[in-house]
Amino acid sequence: MASAFEYAPAPESRSVVDIAPSYGLFIDGEFTEAADGKVFKTVSPSTEEVLSEVAQAGTEDIDRAVKAARKAFEKWSALPGAERAKYLFRIARIIQERSRELAVLETLDNGKPIKETRDADLPLVAAHFFYYAGWADKLDHAGFGANPRPLGVAGQVIPWNFPLLMLAWKIAPALATGNTVVLKPAETTPLSALFFADICRQAGLPKGVVNIVTGDGRTGAALVAHPDVNKVAFTGSTAVGKEIARTVAGTAKKLTLELGGKGANIVFDDAPLDQAVEGIVNGIFFNQGQVCCAGSRLLVQESVQDELLDALKRRLSTLRLGDPLDKNTDIGAINSAEQLARITALAERGEAEGAERWSPACELPSSGYWFAPTLFTNVTQAHTIAREEIFGPVLSVLTFRTPDEAVAKANNTQYGLSAGIWSEKGSRILAVANKLRAGVVWSNTFNKFDPTSPFGGYKESGFGREGGRHGLEAYLDV
Repeated sequence: MASAFEYAPAPESRSVVDIAPSYGLFIDGEFTEAADGKVFKTVSPSTEEVLSEVAQAGTEDIDRAVKAARKAFEKWSALPGAERAKYLFRIARIIQERSRELAVLETLDNGKPIKETRDADLPLVAAHFFYYAGWADKLDHAGFGANPRPLGVAGQVIPWNFPLLMLAWKIAPALATGNTVVLKPAETTPLSALFFADICRQAGLPKGVVNIVTGDGRTGAALVAHPDVNKVAFTGSTAVGKEIARTVAGTAKKLTLELGGKGANIVFDDAPLDQAVEGIVNGIFFNQGQVCCAGSRLLVQESVQDELLDALKRRLSTLRLGDPLDKNTDIGAINSAEQLARITALAERGEAEGAERWSPACELPSSGYWFAPTLFTNVTQAHTIAREEIFGPVLSVLTFRTPDEAVAKANNTQYGLSAGIWSEKGSRILAVANKLRAGVVWSNTFNKFDPTSPFGGYKESGFGREGGRHGLEAYLDV
């Protein structure tokens, strides 16, 4: 059905953010070139234009950053919690003041729609710093014993799907508990972390408390392996998480891993279907499906399958794909050519294995990395697309008849990060949620985050929790 009216373009202005032609590493409060002078380029996924040139940190640079963090640790950890809180509150307020600038930057560097960076990412980033600022002088009352001590230097490696939000999840609790930080952002999305370095300076944060080292996987591996790092926090793929676990094994380093997922979104026959459709769309097409807790497996009760799929296909036909800086855009660009190739290969494999593929009529831009929202039906648990994390806008639909079958299918995965349940019966929601082996279970919603609520997984989705009171424990010697 033709739309009753057309959307006029509503682009957010690029001029609100000033991107330098090149960036160094942020070590001991100063921007500095890599010791060997190596650099790499970061490109905008929606246009493939080069945004900036960024320093590639080597082992010598990692060593400098860890030494700066170690030196800063003495004074930072000795500060009263209320004093550390002041810096965190200041950072949170500056993030709010510069949120428009940061949202545009994140959209340019990552490819996700501006309405997501503006309305989801940035408010949550500020909220995490506000929340952990509140904990800084209350650690004695957090349930970890009297006078809990910080660990020392935290080495943190974050992914490209939520660059600034993952930074906040890592840095805020680390600083609140008195640790110092060396953080490595993802190679394809380093810019918001480098802007955050500037925010640290603007907030007057003491030198060396936060250090930002940019680079590829070798930079992250060098940081994880550094002998003077006390705590390693990683969010990313399960394969890299396993490598990190092997590196850290046998050392005294504390480790938390937040890895992949293959979340089940379970729709029962009594679910509010219109609401469920919105939740399904949010669950898998938010950030182009590049979300570790995405609801990438839709489990729908047989009796409502046809009705739900018809409504879902109608809804997908209204999604707008295109310029991420346009405020009307729902689906932005895939983060990199490499990620697009992986999504494409897995979708083709789904077809080859006999699943039925459907996408709405969708014109893809001629430059950049794009993938149309895609639905697979006639999927079984044996299909690759039902087992492997695709990390893209691809939804696999499976059916069930009874609650027990739904639970069995939902748990039939090596992952255990998230799940969703759609039903009008509270008793059913609680009974099913209790049996799901997932770190986060949403009821009649999906992808809702809050700094007060812990997040993390089971099985190959990793271990440890971020967010909430639980998020403090990973940074304390308890």
